[in-house]
Amino acid sequence: MLTVPAKDGVPARKVHYRRSGTGPMLLMVHQSPRSSAEYIDLMREWGEHFTCVVPDTPGFGQSDPLPQTEGRDPDIDDFADALCEFLDALGVERCPAYGFHSGGIILVAATKRHRARFDCLAIGGYAVWNAEEMAVFTEKYLPSFQPSHYGEHLTWLWNRIIEQSWVFPWFDTREEARMSVAHADIPRINQAVSEMLDAGDAYRAGYGAVIRAPRDIPALDADVPPCLITASDGDPLQPHIDRLGAMPAAWKAAKVRTPADHLSQSLAFLLEHAGEGTCPALAEDDNEGWVEVDDGLIHWKGEIGGRLMLHGPAGEMAEPAQGELAIDVPGHGQSSNFADMHSAIEAATKSLAATEIQWPDAPQGDPDQLYPDMTPDRFGLHLQRAWGIARAEQFFDPWYEAGAANATMLDSAGLEPQALHARALARIRAGDAARRWHQTLTDNNGALQ
Repeated sequence: MLTVPAKDGVPARKVHYRRSGTGPMLLMVHQSPRSSAEYIDLMREWGEHFTCVVPDTPGFGQSDPLPQTEGRDPDIDDFADALCEFLDALGVERCPAYGFHSGGIILVAATKRHRARFDCLAIGGYAVWNAEEMAVFTEKYLPSFQPSHYGEHLTWLWNRIIEQSWVFPWFDTREEARMSVAHADIPRINQAVSEMLDAGDAYRAGYGAVIRAPRDIPALDADVPPCLITASDGDPLQPHIDRLGAMPAAWKAAKVRTPADHLSQSLAFLLEHAGEGTCPALAEDDNEGWVEVDDGLIHWKGEIGGRLMLHGPAGEMAEPAQGELAIDVPGHGQSSNFADMHSAIEAATKSLAATEIQWPDAPQGDPDQLYPDMTPDRFGLHLQRAWGIARAEQFFDPWYEAGAANATMLDSAGLEPQALHARALARIRAGDAARRWHQTLTDNNGALQ
């Protein structure tokens, strides 16, 4: 996690980024409405050649959104400038960069505005919309995404994401709009849904800035770094290769057969044009981050050396008070899953130099009923299950005992859509780890210390 300092009246903002690998730094910019998690597998592969650094763009993943300026949403230039401000805060003057779809559009805008920042660019697809297409996108593509009292927005979201691979745009159900790459890959769909849930309605500003961006290919005589643009068969932006028009001499564009071809050609181009050397030391905040434990990561906030506060099953860390540390326990929030939760927490405690641990009590009730299966299925029923529990637990304790004997004092604030959203999302993220955390607390029966 890294804080980009305030500038020109714009407040400081948090930027979450991932890094992996060794060698020269490679900046990677994800598409919208995704997050840096999109590149986890690719970072491992390209990490053999580069130190891959992938920020969550503003408003996505765990990064703060950009504010409105003079009553308007941020535009593509604002996102381009924000990317270079991240490089400044990171302590990086120049690097090669890769971006896919909207990530590539942000990079091209950044290259035109800050030409000395990049050694080269490799881009997967570049959109050049005509006036008719732009009108359709402006009208329908970015509806408001607000939590509703009974979770109807989750049904829309699941179907919008899965059908985006069936037709493009997702709302165009004409036969002519069918995609050749249709799938029902549940883990892939669930990951995209989870990232959209993180972004919430802020997705409209970031995604909208990219969609509204004008064709921004530099002029023929522009002094810009080399760039390769490729798009594979089935990519809805492959036809746009023919729309790019004249480009600078060092810029190339090509249609390729498969996504693997796109990635291999992109990597070869980056290796050909990137500078040599090692990645400089990268800046990080000292009050939030991830501590490495074995082969996983534990997300933390607060003061190193403070009292460590742990949350209960199916929850996430609360904002720590002064002198405190907080973590997402294993398998919850932004922390990796670990087979031995207790050992992982003890290792994180040691790394963070915590003075003591505040262990929570295990909730009362039958774990098998408290934490029903949250495995995603073809129809996204786990989303509605989590939402129903988030409502029921405001009425009864335990939530599954719907009777007068288990009624709790009603708190209307806990039934507001944003509060329900936070609890449902925490439960969805935790999945089966919630039951295992409950069991860990029960097995130790107060002996943890």
